[in-house]
Amino acid sequence: MTLKKSSAIPFILVALATQAAVFIVIHLLWPESLSDSLLIASRWLGLVAVVGYCLKRASLTTWIFGSMLIGTAIGADFPEVAMNLKVVSQVFLKLIKTVIAPLLFGTLVVGIAGHSNLKQVGRMGWKSLLYFEIVTTLALIIGLLAINISQAGVGIELPVGEVPLQGTARGWQEVILHIFPENIAKSIFEGEILQIVIFSILFGIGLALVKDGKKKAFMLNFTESLSEVMFNFTRVIMYFAPFGVGAAIAYTVGEMGLGILVNLFHLLATLYVALLAFLVVVLLPIALSLKIPVIKFLKAITEPVSIAFATTSSEAALPKAMEAMEKFGVPRKIVAFVMPTGYSFNLDGTTLYLALASIFVAQAAGIKMGLEDQILMVLTLMLTSKGVAGIPRASLIILMGTAASFNLPMAPIFLILAIDELMDMARTSVNVIGNCLATVVIAKWEGEFGLQEVDHADSISLEYESENRTEISTTIQD
Repeated sequence: MTLKKSSAIPFILVALATQAAVFIVIHLLWPESLSDSLLIASRWLGLVAVVGYCLKRASLTTWIFGSMLIGTAIGADFPEVAMNLKVVSQVFLKLIKTVIAPLLFGTLVVGIAGHSNLKQVGRMGWKSLLYFEIVTTLALIIGLLAINISQAGVGIELPVGEVPLQGTARGWQEVILHIFPENIAKSIFEGEILQIVIFSILFGIGLALVKDGKKKAFMLNFTESLSEVMFNFTRVIMYFAPFGVGAAIAYTVGEMGLGILVNLFHLLATLYVALLAFLVVVLLPIALSLKIPVIKFLKAITEPVSIAFATTSSEAALPKAMEAMEKFGVPRKIVAFVMPTGYSFNLDGTTLYLALASIFVAQAAGIKMGLEDQILMVLTLMLTSKGVAGIPRASLIILMGTAASFNLPMAPIFLILAIDELMDMARTSVNVIGNCLATVVIAKWEGEFGLQEVDHADSISLEYESENRTEISTTIQD
């Protein structure tokens, strides 16, 4: 009996979702044919199916998507209730903001001091870092061009009080002075993310130069532990994300209407086109210029990219990616250095997304950023995006910190979070593709690509020759 009941539940959920979809289509085609009360009842029966599906899947991603639909319905059907839910989204925002400074400090210090053996690595070290910075800069530029062309955020009218007052324009001397901190506690309090980054970079360099191994290890272990704790802290906060996202969407739709969803899908399409352009315009020419067998390379990275796409975490695909590149012909010593370093310094998809999303936020706020401001924002994103591959949606923290530094509103970021899962799958896959290609590029530059396969083939031929000699000598003896 229990089995029959449980097997009938999926059919009931599908039926509820289907009737809601049918009524929505009928309403779009013939707006006057259905009453408002019937549409509301149909919608909420469909949301019962959504909640049932979320309970069945029991994953955070599913609940975030479900909360977006529920929040949209609350905002459309009960705008008075939705206006009172703003406080819930603000609580989530405050929790996210607490993560920014310690997370950036820990990841940047570990990324610099933890790779303090670059002098021993020598030539491969500076070549890797130079390649990483050039490619990520191109990714940022493509992101900026894409969002400035598509204008996905234009036309959004944010609720009153969400658009910050724009300050007076600063000269280039003030811009430069504003980058450097005078008091790190003050920088953290005021949310000056670039000042925190500069402090963290200088701290990391200072730690890397410490001669005393015990003192250096103690501080490095502390910053590694801090990074790990803050990543876990972020995971805990993200369990509150469905409530924060649902409340933010409800408030926004209640204030602005359903037209905001058009802008979100416009943003999603812009990201996918920009990432595809990056692959075709930047990574493909690099592979062709170095005579890397592209088809073979694509076959080699299929599995790690699939893992990254499904889990939305670059690190989940790291073991498979390293194994795949070794089989492809990259020496283990190069894979072991370039791949982990790339996970801190070569997040192509994430950096492109951050550039695109930050300008979307400015467009949504109606703030026209000049070329100087956009370049400064690119510099900030280039520095702050290092080391965010650890967990899904860590880039949300970077985006919020950058928005706060440039006096941009937070409301559009909650809108982005509603479709962030779909965006994260694509950008994480590009992160893995970029790092896999980076290992091959460095191996090519070092003149060591494919040597393992040659050595393996030579060893097989030598074994074959020795076996033949043994057979010949045995035959002669006989």
